[in-house]
Amino acid sequence: MIRFTDVFMRYPGGKDVLKNINLYVEKGEMVYLTGHSGAGKTTLLRLIALAERHSRGQLIVNGQNLARLSGRRIPLYRRNIGFMFQEHRLLNEHTVFDNVALPLTIAGYRYQDIKKRTHAVLDKVGLLAKEKVLPAALSSGEQQRVGIARAVVHRPALLLGDEPTGNLDPVLSWETMKLFELFNRVGVTVLIASHDVATIKKMNKKTITLQDGCLVPDAG
Repeated sequence: MIRFTDVFMRYPGGKDVLKNINLYVEKGEMVYLTGHSGAGKTTLLRLIALAERHSRGQLIVNGQNLARLSGRRIPLYRRNIGFMFQEHRLLNEHTVFDNVALPLTIAGYRYQDIKKRTHAVLDKVGLLAKEKVLPAALSSGEQQRVGIARAVVHRPALLLGDEPTGNLDPVLSWETMKLFELFNRVGVTVLIASHDVATIKKMNKKTITLQDGCLVPDAG
């Protein structure tokens, strides 16, 4: 699913943020990416999502060589990826339903299909009863679940999370991680960047550690 081979990432005029990354995540795996702040976790995820282009090396995602992917093909590529952020990034003036349905609306799905898929995923995250509510009326944990629902409503093959539990207490962090596991069980490949080591250990999944832009040998 994801293969990094001797990948480096350097921003113009700066030092290498990622150095000689060799990494393989199998299809259907659930993997955690950890490391100190500034270790390169977010950059690694951004390379996978093609929010950034790596400087050298080879990066293959779902059989596609990202260096050869033209800019006009990036939106189509991203339709197979769900992305979760630490900040919920919800549209506050729109209902829970509209927030979750947004990727399907943009992709041009018929309303009946949008309604069916959105209701199904809201039910899975326990928020179907709040589909008409505005985000401001939800708790922080509920807002995060709306974000998760929006990330998976288009049934992506790959789900990426960048510190998705960073603003949550331990109980909500655990519940959120278990939701990711739920989607992994139905075949979604999941890669989560997190510094929440205690919760990661409890999840008992493969863990990869970054330190100063390098993979720590034998981590996970």
